[in-house]
Amino acid sequence: MDEVEAGTVSGAVRGVRKDGTAVFLGIPFARPPVGALRFAAPRPPEPWDGARPATAFGPPPPQSSALGQDVPETTGDDWLTCNVWTPDPGGAGLPVMVWIYGGAYLIGHSSDPAYDGTVLSHGGVVVVTFNYRVAMEGFGQIEGAPANRGLLDQVAALAWVQENIAAFGGDPDNVTVFGESAGAGSIAALLAMPGTGGLFHRAIVQSVPGTFFSRPLADDIGATIAAEAGVRPVREDLATVTPAQLTRAVDAVTATMRNHPQWGQVSRTPTPFSPVVDGEVLPQTPWAALKGGAARDIPLVVGHNRDEYRLFVALEGLLGRVTDEQASSALQAFAPDPASYRAAFPDASPETLYELVHSDWLFRMPTLHLAEAQAAAGGRVHLYELAWRGGPLGACHALDVPLVWGNLTGGMADPLISDQRQAAALSAKIRTAWTAFAETGTPGWPAFNTHQRLTHVLDTTPSTTQYQNETSRTLWSTHTFAPLPLVAPGPHHP
Repeated sequence: MDEVEAGTVSGAVRGVRKDGTAVFLGIPFARPPVGALRFAAPRPPEPWDGARPATAFGPPPPQSSALGQDVPETTGDDWLTCNVWTPDPGGAGLPVMVWIYGGAYLIGHSSDPAYDGTVLSHGGVVVVTFNYRVAMEGFGQIEGAPANRGLLDQVAALAWVQENIAAFGGDPDNVTVFGESAGAGSIAALLAMPGTGGLFHRAIVQSVPGTFFSRPLADDIGATIAAEAGVRPVREDLATVTPAQLTRAVDAVTATMRNHPQWGQVSRTPTPFSPVVDGEVLPQTPWAALKGGAARDIPLVVGHNRDEYRLFVALEGLLGRVTDEQASSALQAFAPDPASYRAAFPDASPETLYELVHSDWLFRMPTLHLAEAQAAAGGRVHLYELAWRGGPLGACHALDVPLVWGNLTGGMADPLISDQRQAAALSAKIRTAWTAFAETGTPGWPAFNTHQRLTHVLDTTPSTTQYQNETSRTLWSTHTFAPLPLVAPGPHHP
């Protein structure tokens, strides 16, 4: 493999050419957020002399194991690094696609093989991935620390792209952010945040979660985790707790979410973190901000998967086992009107109702409402639904990730994809649409509006039709995805 160099404002980096693509890994975009910078907003990296090797990913941010997945150990402090795949490092003006990973705001790292940018960059784009702080380090509410530090990391990475991507053949005036699940929620937040203007010009949001926290809720959750770690929820105390110890405290609280009814709907989810509508870093929810025109000038591709929650039903061990009592409890917790839900789906089994109301509350309706908010404000948005059932869990949550990246085997792809031939054909269509949108601002199907509700259905034969989930849309039509409240004062809340 040939070595290749590029210059950044902090110093030169040396990557390698591989499969027709130049790859640069582990480039710092901010200083290590440890020591005096623990729980601080990210700071620009220290410059270096000579050409820094850029052939290995930086260490992942501290990872929770609460979701039951194998997570890599954090070995080192340089969590805030980015990676670049470019088809032409000596060129100029290539569209740039910057990925923001998901993981319930609890886990995630750019070294996941699912996010290898080789295949995607072959579509003529510069691909950037990066790490941002997750769990308590990135999203825990801590007195004396800025809120939403994970989002601030993302802003810092996008600022790095603006300053440096031309040296890798990319166009800093044509940057598309794309992300899935918590990554999509992060992008929705970025669209609503002041001070992000000019950092990106288009956005692709895949399966937007509807969970944004109010300040009182975030305060109570942060205080509970700090108490589990044996300290007060203030920066100077938490700084004495090592990242590994703090992660263990997070895992302990995450394992007992149902023991905290004061957290309302959040107590029934697998994560105690979401972006916090703190009034400063994030002044309002994305739905309110977009409806007010905050992203009117940024073209969007927005979409969800048809069977979103089936993945979690499987992870909960409930496939084929959901009882009527469990379905009723889920409807009571999440449906805008439980009786209307049952009436609207009279033939649905308990499992179907359970899956449907979770899918609608957590991903499908927040995604649809984001498209509606953008369209209502006069912004351009293209809506899609992934309906392809090429695996044992149908069109479930996260199926879009291997299809977008073209990494169709290994890791998360294996349990989700059975038909490789169909997957390869659909993946090629999706990658063409995503890269075309990055290049031209149009994915190849008509824009969505609140009258026709045209939606591009991604299946073996993609088609554009009216929005398919009309019953759910009607049931949720007057719902607002407001910041989730603290239902009642908890033991750690004044």
